[in-house]
Amino acid sequence: MPRKRRGDFSQIAFQIVRESTGQAAKLQDEPEPVKNPAAVALGRLGGLKGGKARAATLSARKRSQLAAKAAKSRWGKR
Repeated sequence: MPRKRRGDFSQIAFQIVRESTGQAAKLQDEPEPVKNPAAVALGRLGGLKGGKARAATLSARKRSQLAAKAAKSRWGKR
């Protein structure tokens, strides 16, 4: 079964050329990005406490409004 490609014509053409030349994973000219371990640790720390810290600062009414909006978004697609 063929894959469906999304995007405009030029993006699809570029993707097909990369796949046909074996460069689908990454371009040869692109260096591997080097991540700063300290920045990675800080980002992870923020991610771990983010939801709990946000919930603690929100009022019960605002949390309820956000939950209702999320549920409406989830179930509105059906």
